Amino acid sequence: MDQQKIRLKGITWDHSRGYTSIVAVAQRFHELNPQVEIVWEKRSLQAFADEPIDQLASRYDLLIIDHPWTGYDARTGVIFSLNSLLSSEFLDDQATHSVGKSHESYSYDGRQWALAIDAATPVAASRPDLLAKSNLELPQTWEQLTGLAQKGLVAIPGIPQDTLMSFYMVCSTLGEDVCTGEERVVSEEVGLQALNRLRELGAYIDPICFDMNPIKVYEAMTTSDRYAYSPFAYGYSNYSKKGYASELLKFHDLVAIAGQKLITTLGGTGLSISASCQYPEIAAQFLRFAGCEFTQSGLYFESGGQPGHRKAWLSKGVNSQCLDYFKDTLPALDRSFLRPRYHGHMQFQDHAGRPIQQYMQFGGDAKAVLATLNKLYLDSLQPR
Repeated sequence: MDQQKIRLKGITWDHSRGYTSIVAVAQRFHELNPQVEIVWEKRSLQAFADEPIDQLASRYDLLIIDHPWTGYDARTGVIFSLNSLLSSEFLDDQATHSVGKSHESYSYDGRQWALAIDAATPVAASRPDLLAKSNLELPQTWEQLTGLAQKGLVAIPGIPQDTLMSFYMVCSTLGEDVCTGEERVVSEEVGLQALNRLRELGAYIDPICFDMNPIKVYEAMTTSDRYAYSPFAYGYSNYSKKGYASELLKFHDLVAIAGQKLITTLGGTGLSISASCQYPEIAAQFLRFAGCEFTQSGLYFESGGQPGHRKAWLSKGVNSQCLDYFKDTLPALDRSFLRPRYHGHMQFQDHAGRPIQQYMQFGGDAKAVLATLNKLYLDSLQPR
């Protein structure tokens, strides 16, 4: 008698890094466990950041999630705590081999809510051929970056979501993390400095960039010769792999402000199990398979994924296939800022980027922008 057929549904995001990687892993898991089929659907990068987890958890068994949702997940119980489904030895090993705070980013209230199968933070990227053609060197400081931007060669992801992450970045680099107190986002001194740094750069950025996310930046850099450098966009190792992009990008650590390299805002994705999943033990077996070093350094990476396991980042074989993307950007990951994850933070994140974006592009009253951010922050501490 045939074993019972089990079908799980997963939701991920619409890029090779998020889709073909997990589909390939699911196919291999099916080959090893023929009674289990996992079907993946995908959504846009913006929907990945915005769409409420509770709505997805009612329709899917497996969810690729963004870590700022972790506080919401812990409060509402829409996904399973992995502590009841995965051994402490496995979770401890994942923590030991975390890239920066990636594993920690899915920990909340003493429990683990997702596996960090993907690790990312904003890093720098260049077209070495275009820089050489113009006899230009990689910028090392914010001032050199601004000078390169004046030549029209710099692209940034300027949509509100990414501009907010850039604000967090500059505040952290100046010595203050955001959203740590109960009265304001950040001190006025640091907040105004951060806004003015961003405006200083934004004055020389191509206006089209303020409609770009990181993917659009990298597509523009690899399909045309318009931009030679991106100073901080969430890294995508795909664009440094031969056969993926027509022009390859070389990825780097970031420029410095007053001797401190930029402390960017941690990203990446986590693999979680919906509380509505009827087969959580089977789903947990898939998580173990997807998150182990063997899969992360092999099939997951080779199929377009950007691993979350530290051994994959240190692997000579992995790095040899992507112009040392992982080795060269690991320092940025290790010092990156773990953004707020309290229950109401997504409410703040959804609205705080627009005023920063407008100021970065057009200028205006920095104190008024900071006041708006503070009001949004206080509102988010009492989430709707």
